[in-house]
Amino acid sequence: MPVLIPIAFLIVVAVAVGSWLQFTERQAVDTVHTAGSSAADRVDVEAVVQSVDAAGRELVLRVWVTPRGTLGEADGAAPVADLSLQTSGATLSDLEFTAHERLATRDVQVALTGGSISDYPFDTYETDIAFRAQLGGKQVPVRMLFSNNDTLFSISAQPAPSRQEAVMALELARSGSLLVFAVFMMVVMWALAASVLIGAWYLTTGSEGLVWPGLAWMAATLFALAAFRNTAPGTPPIGCVLDWFAFLWAETVIALCLITVVITGVNKALHRDAQPT
Repeated sequence: MPVLIPIAFLIVVAVAVGSWLQFTERQAVDTVHTAGSSAADRVDVEAVVQSVDAAGRELVLRVWVTPRGTLGEADGAAPVADLSLQTSGATLSDLEFTAHERLATRDVQVALTGGSISDYPFDTYETDIAFRAQLGGKQVPVRMLFSNNDTLFSISAQPAPSRQEAVMALELARSGSLLVFAVFMMVVMWALAASVLIGAWYLTTGSEGLVWPGLAWMAATLFALAAFRNTAPGTPPIGCVLDWFAFLWAETVIALCLITVVITGVNKALHRDAQPT
């Protein structure tokens, strides 16, 4: 009982902290940022980040367009005239919609600037999203509703002041849960390397020769660590911060320990066999 009470307390604290972190991230994902005009006759653009490709340095933005007031018909399902949405330079394409035709969602790619995926899991990026609408060749007000659906990234949005356009400056960083998991992976890698190092010291200082169960454990740890590294969310490339802070060094330590134990064990076995009976 004296042991179970602190263990139960630690479990309750861990669950409470995890619940708070999950709730905080959920609130951030559900947050909708608004930029642009609030005029009655305007074009609403709902832009939602579907995925972020850090290696390709772009994000996929799903866009819903709804003309409001006298600019739309059928409750905003179609524009009263040809509608053109001009985007920022970071966005790879503009959007065109035909008059009196039902509006469909569109996916557009937005280029990212700054940062490098080799900084994983501490990499950050920036970009700008802007929409400027023309209906029947005339500029009309735009309001943008921005949100994020990619759970691997947290995005902070800062609306820029404008009259009729909608402009949003974005800063992207890895989500809190991904960052915690990546740091946990690095801690585990060093812990496994330390465990193998201690085991190697015990085997090399003892009188045993080749201890096959110990060798099997070390070899299994060597290959399991590589598989464990590949479970990192976001598929980081080889040579990122995760590797240089933990993985490559842990693999090196384990491999050297395994080789040292084999050489020492063989040497002890040969000396024992060479002794006269």
